[in-house]
Formats: sequence, structure tokens, C-alpha cells
Amino acid sequence: MFDYWNPHMERMPREDLRELQEERLRTMVRYVYDHSPFYRQRFNEAGVRPEDITDLSDLTKLPFTYKVDLRNTYPTGMFCLPENRVVRYHVSSGTTGKPTVVGYSKDDIEMWSDSLARALTSIGLGRGDVVQVCYGYGLFTGGLGLHYGAEKIGATVLPTGTGNTERQVMLMQDLGSTAIACTPSYFLHIAEVAEKMNVSIRDDTKLKVGVFGAEPWSDETRRRIEEATGLKAYDIFGTSEMCGPAVTECHYQNGIHIWADKFLVEVIDPDTGETLEDGERGELVITTLDKWVIPLIRYRIGDLTVMESEPCACGRTHPRLMRILGRTDDMIVVRGINVFPSQVESVLMKIPEVGDHYQIIVDRKGSLDTMAVMVEVTETGFSDKIGDLMTLGKNISKELKGVLNIVAQVELVEPGTIPRSEGKAVRVIDKRKV
Repeated sequence: MFDYWNPHMERMPREDLRELQEERLRTMVRYVYDHSPFYRQRFNEAGVRPEDITDLSDLTKLPFTYKVDLRNTYPTGMFCLPENRVVRYHVSSGTTGKPTVVGYSKDDIEMWSDSLARALTSIGLGRGDVVQVCYGYGLFTGGLGLHYGAEKIGATVLPTGTGNTERQVMLMQDLGSTAIACTPSYFLHIAEVAEKMNVSIRDDTKLKVGVFGAEPWSDETRRRIEEATGLKAYDIFGTSEMCGPAVTECHYQNGIHIWADKFLVEVIDPDTGETLEDGERGELVITTLDKWVIPLIRYRIGDLTVMESEPCACGRTHPRLMRILGRTDDMIVVRGINVFPSQVESVLMKIPEVGDHYQIIVDRKGSLDTMAVMVEVTETGFSDKIGDLMTLGKNISKELKGVLNIVAQVELVEPGTIPRSEGKAVRVIDKRKV
């Protein structure tokens, strides 16, 4: 019923998969020790040598790697291959200080493309599909990552990138796009623009699949997209350090399949570093097993998730991430309470009168933190009766307090009020930092 890009690897028995991981972990640890002055020093400081790592139970002997390590060794201090073996650079958009530079060998590009080929095949894409890639091209990994993966499965790529949204809709119709890859917030904007052009995504295009990522989004937003447009919305995950977008959910939409032959994943307590069990929420840690220019050992991604190791109903035996819940650095602390934007979104998207766009504004008055949520109301939900809007605002505030345990001021605004983004949506404005 379900196609596999690599049946032998994707359905490998768990015991065999573990043996493969252990073999590749030993190889990778020896490789970085021999080729990376950074890791040799880090291992020596931790009192661990390659021969100390014999199986997966020894993984916790290895020290963590952090994003600051990549910045401190800018631009190429963590590379394990000479620059004449590097066929491509990608650079993350650093918001403070130096950005992070990631290099790729020919083998690294092949691994990345293979990972996405498996992922896109698992959601039913292949030869005959037209994949419209609306992620940014260039230094950002999103556009080229999806581009190479889609071409590898035999699909036709429409590399529109971001922006010029009316043209995106026109090309989507004229060239018969069957799949689209972009941020969920940008797709919602595309759907809005299409509606203004009197184009129905459901009835006037061939779109059947959306591959959405690069920003946290909730299951409630997924349901909205699917109900409004008729396509099936899949979550995709990756980071520029890991290799860009690389893994997705399968048809069952029940967790993101992490290819265990390429990435060794852990979920840890972000405060203590202790490894957590399946089903426990914590910070994602990745060790690359098949990446050679800039391999990473126990790299703390900063994303919060829950892992499930039991085989999926699709038959794939690799572990799954049960949705990215946010980032440790996305968390807002308001009056001592931890608030994640994904919690706010989950509440809002359950309320029919609420539109698809919102913004959280955090400020400080005197010594007291304040939090407001600007919420667009749908055309049908927006009423001329002030009493109706006041009731809706109170209901939203009540629902938010039930989840967040904090009172948020709710400001209802007309559709189109909140600025749209062609990339990652700006969900939080923290004025306390200004």
C-alpha cells in the first residue's frame, strides 16, 4: 500500500538497526577524533577516547556540542575535510554575533538528497508530481534541500522561492503543481491571496500535498489547512547544522521519521542533560552518522519534542519525533511562567471565529510583565456589535488562561491587519529587550 524508497533500510529490524548505528557511531567517533582538532580537544577534556565507545550505551560518555561552538570556530574551524573537498556552503542567519557555516562534500549532498527522497516517497510523491518549492533559495538550506530531494524521486521541480505571491498562484495553476513546500504561515498567506484572485486551492489547482516546516506549527493549524484547501499537510524537519530539511512524517501523519542509519537521536532534560525515555518531553540531541565535512557529536538542537521508538503503522522501524513543540530559546518567561507560542496557537486555532494569524506582544510596565495577544478575526466572525466582540475576546482570554495559567490581554483585529511573512512568521514581539 505504501511505497518505500529503500525498503531494506526503512524496514530494517530494530536489532539490526541498532548494530548498524553502533558500527557507524564507532567509525564517526574515531573519524572526528582523528580529523577535528576541536573534537579531539573536547574529548580529551571529557576524558574519553574513541576506544571507549563500543556500543550505544557509551553515548552519554561523549560531551555535548552547542551552536556556540560553531560560532566560536567560524567560519570553518570544525570542518573535518579540506576546503577543496567542499562542494557547497550554507550559512545560517545569525541573529546575534557570527552566523554558522556548514560545508558539504559530494557524499554529504548525496546523503541529504537520499534522506529527502525517502521522506517524500513516504508521503506519496514521485515521478509525475510537480513540486513547487517556496522555501528560500541561496544560503538558507530550505529551497535547495527540497529541490534536490524532489528531483531525486523523479518529480518535476518548480523553484519559485519566496515572494511574488500572485505569480506563485498563477504558476501553481498553469504548471499543475501537485505539491508545495514552504512555511505553514506562508501557505496560509498564499491561500489568502488566491482567494482574492478568485482562485480556490481546492477546486482550481491540482495541489494534493503540502510539506510545511521551518517554524513550529500545531495540529490545529494542520486541520485548518486541510479543511480549507483539501490538501494533506505534512510536517518536515531539519536544521542547517544537521543538513537542512531532511525528514518528514509518512502517510499516517503520526510523527516525523528520523532515519536512524543517518542520525542518532536522543531526547534529554534541557536543564540536567539527562537522557529521557520515550514519551517524555525534552530537548532534541542529534549525532550525525553519515556526514563528513562537519559531523556533529551530541549536538543540542534546541528544539523540544517527544520521541517514540516503536515501529510506525506504515512498517518503518526508525524512531519518530512526535512533532516539534517549540525551541528552548522560543520560550517566553512572563511573571515566572513559561509560555511557548505553540501553546497559544493550539488554543487559538480551535476557535472558529479566530483567523489564521496572531501575534504575541510581551512588555513591561514598571516591574510587572504584561502579555497581549493580537488576534485576527475571520470575516464571518467579525461583528459590528461591540458586545459580540467583547464576548469573543473574553472567551479567548479564558481559554488561554486555562492553558497558560496567565492572564493575557486579547486584542481582536480585522482580517489582514497583522503583517504577512514570506518566510518564517514573526509570532512574538518582546518589547522588554528593547
